[in-house]
Amino acid sequence: MYKENYNTEDVLEEESISDFSNNNYSQNPEIKISVIIPVYFEEKILESVISYFTPEFINQYNLEIIVSDGGSTDNTVEIAKKYTDKVVIHKESRRQTISEGRNKGADLAQGKILVFINGDTIPADPHKFFTFINNWADGNIFKNIEALACRVSMNPVELTIKDKIFYSLHNKYVKLLNVTGFGMARGECQLMTKNIFTKVHGYNPFIAAGEDFELYNRIAKITKIKYYDDLVVYESPRRFRKYGYLRVLSSWIINALTVIFFGKSMSKDWEAVR
Repeated sequence: MYKENYNTEDVLEEESISDFSNNNYSQNPEIKISVIIPVYFEEKILESVISYFTPEFINQYNLEIIVSDGGSTDNTVEIAKKYTDKVVIHKESRRQTISEGRNKGADLAQGKILVFINGDTIPADPHKFFTFINNWADGNIFKNIEALACRVSMNPVELTIKDKIFYSLHNKYVKLLNVTGFGMARGECQLMTKNIFTKVHGYNPFIAAGEDFELYNRIAKITKIKYYDDLVVYESPRRFRKYGYLRVLSSWIINALTVIFFGKSMSKDWEAVR
């Protein structure tokens, strides 16, 4: 999708697309929202975070679900097939960046609104979340806004005092960057119109970390981004629990700075925590 500095064929040589059009998940006559979920070895958690995507839920909220798998050899793809309309499977031997995975999912998207949500992330209230997105798609709210940033937290039963401090400060930081026109949204959940995604040529596939920040920075240069605090998603705390906040935040800062000043991330691969 991202076409400013490279030839797509040089980067994406082999990709397999499977369309499960014969199951109950493809019967929605009017798709407004494309939910794109990049995954990589997520058999332990994927089903628990996408099981609410029943055929009834999908039809009620005018959704399509697209899972973009980065080359998992566990049961991730088999689990995804139970809940999704479409699965994109990376077949090359090289490691795919999450940017490429999201772009390949977006290539199949039919919805007016693209919801990129990670395989370990879930809306705090799925019904409230997708009711809001439908209203946005219909032009009932935020008529001139083409990208949103939402509040990220974790399930309240898992929150510690340290977690509460981090999320309070970091969400305020994300809001500030959007108010000042710099652009920011956590990669756990990014929401935008397909129009603006196409206009900025999607995610930069060469950025292995900080790609979420980089995309919103480009979007902010041509349109306003709205941070909406009432829209909440819960992420898995597994990375913070394994490495601690200091190490994770340090890697975020280093990658963000190298993206800003050199157009690439310091990390060559973003380590999967499973």
